[in-house]
Amino acid sequence: MAESARVRTRGWLPRTAGLLLGTLALAVAFIAAYVGALHDPRPHDLPVGFALGDQRAAAVLSAVRGQTDTVKPVEYDDPGAADDGLKDREVYGVLSSRPDGLLLTVASASGPSATEAITQVFTTAAQRNGTPLTVTDEVPVAPRDPRGVVPFYLNVGYVLGGYLASTVLGIGVGTTPRTLRRAGLRIAALAVYSVLLGVAGALVVGPGLDIWNHDVLSIAAVGTLAVFAAAMIASAIQGWLGVLGTALVILLLVVLGNPGSGGIFAPEFLPGAFRGMHLWNAPGLANDLTKSAVYFDWRSAGWPAAGLALWAVVGAAGLLTAALVRGRRVTGTGRSAPSADG
Repeated sequence: MAESARVRTRGWLPRTAGLLLGTLALAVAFIAAYVGALHDPRPHDLPVGFALGDQRAAAVLSAVRGQTDTVKPVEYDDPGAADDGLKDREVYGVLSSRPDGLLLTVASASGPSATEAITQVFTTAAQRNGTPLTVTDEVPVAPRDPRGVVPFYLNVGYVLGGYLASTVLGIGVGTTPRTLRRAGLRIAALAVYSVLLGVAGALVVGPGLDIWNHDVLSIAAVGTLAVFAAAMIASAIQGWLGVLGTALVILLLVVLGNPGSGGIFAPEFLPGAFRGMHLWNAPGLANDLTKSAVYFDWRSAGWPAAGLALWAVVGAAGLLTAALVRGRRVTGTGRSAPSADG
């Protein structure tokens, strides 16, 4: 009897210790990523547009660039192209000349922290030179979202819901479907779930909190895609690695994904590799797509929508492949396992 207990302990103890050490490593990574990315946000190379031939604006931008790396001049062929650049989210502001001074046109919906920094830089420069400066916000944030953080928190919920749904299914019926049919059913179930959560989130920030009442359908569409992409990423990783793959999912979607999404601070405020992370990670793509849909009439939505769709397709393909390889192997042995459907 005692020997049997010792055998059970020998099997249980290493597994538990391994899980605890993995959790410890994940928690340390969480602290390092969030504190490292967000503890001292400083803007670098915030793009500001100007039109070719606007000598006064070009001179001011050049002078400011010589004194600080907060802003980066971006030249456009004409004022119309510069305005398109603002609405396409290529730049945070456009500096132009006017008879009585300078005009700085910003789009705070792209990132209030960025437009505030730009406004401060050019206000100081204008005061130093005695040049009148007028600031206008062409694409402002919603009155009930003055800090512009609703897209970030909304998509945190969407992405969290997506990978949690995949994890719950993995725990309940196994992480690796045994057949392509079962994998297809799982994808279909997660697709329905994604629609439901996408609509629910849109109703919360629309009629519920009265933030974006006029964009419920757009938000629901973006949310559905974000949830489904996160669910497919998680399903593919868990399909190949089992329940332990959840740690990798959390690392990609939460530990690195959230601070690198550009949701709290614009990407230009983040250090190192975090600056470009929003261009490929699911939270960043979802955050950018939400802003495009709500504030910019789907302008600049091309890559964020394509990126999320690509993640969804790759994730679905990964799950189907896992069913073909790992599911068939488990079925062929005639044994059931915690990591495969029963």
